[in-house]
Amino acid sequence: MLNRQGRPTAAGDAADTATPETFTGHKGLDLNEPLIFEIGRTDRSGVDVPVPPRVTSRLGGLERLAPIELPGLSEPEAVRHYTRLSRKNYAIDMGLFPLGSCTMKHNPRLNEKMARLPGFADIHPLQPQDTVQGALELIDLVAHWLMTLTGMPAVAMSPKAGAHGELCGLMAIRAAHEARGDARKVVLCPESAHGTNPATAAFCGYKVEDIPATADGRVDLAALKSRLGPDVAAIMLTNPNTCGLFERDIIEIAEATHAAGAYFYCDGANFNAIVGKVRPGDLGIDAMHINLHKTFSTPHGGGGPGAGPVVFSEALAPFAPLPYVHKAHGRFELVEHRGEGDEHFASQTFGRMVAFHGQMGMFVRAASYMLSHGADGLMQAAEDAVLNANYILARLKDVMSPAFAGPCMHEALFDDGFLKDTGVTTLDFAKAMIDEGYHPMTMYFPLVVHGAMLIEPTETESKAALDEFIMAMRALAAAARRGEKERFTGAPHFAPVQRLDETRAARQPVLTYKAPTQMQAAQ
Repeated sequence: MLNRQGRPTAAGDAADTATPETFTGHKGLDLNEPLIFEIGRTDRSGVDVPVPPRVTSRLGGLERLAPIELPGLSEPEAVRHYTRLSRKNYAIDMGLFPLGSCTMKHNPRLNEKMARLPGFADIHPLQPQDTVQGALELIDLVAHWLMTLTGMPAVAMSPKAGAHGELCGLMAIRAAHEARGDARKVVLCPESAHGTNPATAAFCGYKVEDIPATADGRVDLAALKSRLGPDVAAIMLTNPNTCGLFERDIIEIAEATHAAGAYFYCDGANFNAIVGKVRPGDLGIDAMHINLHKTFSTPHGGGGPGAGPVVFSEALAPFAPLPYVHKAHGRFELVEHRGEGDEHFASQTFGRMVAFHGQMGMFVRAASYMLSHGADGLMQAAEDAVLNANYILARLKDVMSPAFAGPCMHEALFDDGFLKDTGVTTLDFAKAMIDEGYHPMTMYFPLVVHGAMLIEPTETESKAALDEFIMAMRALAAAARRGEKERFTGAPHFAPVQRLDETRAARQPVLTYKAPTQMQAAQ
């Protein structure tokens, strides 16, 4: 038990009539911030710039027909605007980020310092290879450790993210089947796999078929074996799976898959739960992507520069993509054409995944994390991730409803059974977490669990941080059972913006700013 009392978050607090309204809309350090279009004026610039000289247009009739309507702000106005917006955003640097499946963990600042070194941060992909030998050596180093940790003989470093890595693996699998004249059309995806798996398979031209899960949240081995046949190109399985559970039958699954002439693709997004403990290559896996942000603490891509290297078995290594780093005669080189480097790796390549090799900053950060932790430190990180998740599961299972019996791996999964007859939904519960100062956990995923709440604390949280989070969750569960429905259905009460119609916002996004008078005229 924590020896302190948290701030009350009863629904009545939000409407406290004793709280005065302010002229500015600010409340102490909680600063009200309008849209940038509502701050600056579009008819003037925020800085003094000379009038540009007249030039002959080279746009070929594509000139802008109306003013650009950007607001003119001075430098302090622009800085204050974005700083104030950043204060409204939750981040791992503010507190525990319990998003299950996404692994939102602390990124050590040492990694950032290394990535900013001029020799890494300032290089250009078109530089002569003689001038970037250190960068190529670092990529080779990361590749070496990825192969060592997975027990796989080859790795492609160029994929930019997890789903991109999935595409890389499936393209290699398709090339391998085509090389032997075997045009298979089906990919099997267990219900407990990551949601990107079926999307990637469909994008690659395969027909996707589901494999059901058993009552304990794992792949139904009998159902899988009965579906395997000459039309199946691959199985895509996540291990540990999205229910936070290790697939106990994985070796038998691999043997059955190979006996049917198919390949075994493993989604390695949850490798952070087993790194240093289990080598996927020993389990019979043919291809697996690794999210560097999840296991090796590079920043979460979020649509930006990410990295999703793919390790390959001996059978798939010849079909890996170009380019790749190769060392010959004491020199590193970037092999960009078939037959120029290793006589086995990428000898029957399916081609290029990207224009260049990969995201250099992510490789530097991953290398820094690996070298600073060492083999024993990486193993401890996995152990601590599993320990923290099981601690949360053990402390909450008496007030929330675990989706499956027994211990979990790196994330704890609950269903909405504990909210039955309270009038509170998973969404309501998650919104109330915002009032307690936490980003909600992953909701309604995986789909095999009704009202799913997937919590991943990661290995970077202390016991004190976990205890505070646990007590907040227990308090919310107790409030739901007491019938404090409005506390949940009206949440969040203390966020800058209240409950939104998220479905409508997604389906009818407002992408162009219109002044209030324009909005009224349009209506």
